[in-house]
Amino acid sequence: MSLTQQLPQTLIHEAILSLQELAEVFQRRRETLAREAGLTVEQWRVLEEIEGEGFMPSLFARERRRSKASVSKIIRQLLDKGIVKASVSTVDRRQRTYRLTAKGRAAMERLHEARKRAIREVWSSFAPEELASFIDFSRQLCERLDALTASSCAPKSPKRNERKQHNG
Repeated sequence: MSLTQQLPQTLIHEAILSLQELAEVFQRRRETLAREAGLTVEQWRVLEEIEGEGFMPSLFARERRRSKASVSKIIRQLLDKGIVKASVSTVDRRQRTYRLTAKGRAAMERLHEARKRAIREVWSSFAPEELASFIDFSRQLCERLDALTASSCAPKSPKRNERKQHNG
């Protein structure tokens, strides 16, 4: 293998390592922010959904690839902490409606402020061109990874797909 063939492989591996490091740093930062607000990252994610309209635990569990039981456990923790309150839905009495309490709104406000501060301190020092390049590269990488994932999940042969359709 010539030097020109080795160089791209080295750069590719360095890029992959950099991306892994970036993901880990983001995860640690999210964990720190959550901990400072007295939450876990999972609780924070549920609170973000409850903060919006129409939170449905079963849909949240499906979208996050979590069990309904694990989402129910997180909701119970939030109820126990007094961060969330639940009531019977006026539309469908089988459903529960979740809302943030004053304590929950205060926790989310602290999280929002900490994120704004971090954005100012970290991101605002980059030149617009650097951010535009990062955005473009990130989107391309996401598209390629999504395409790879989609192709690896596709049926291996048309006959196999036909059998699945006929067999239900």
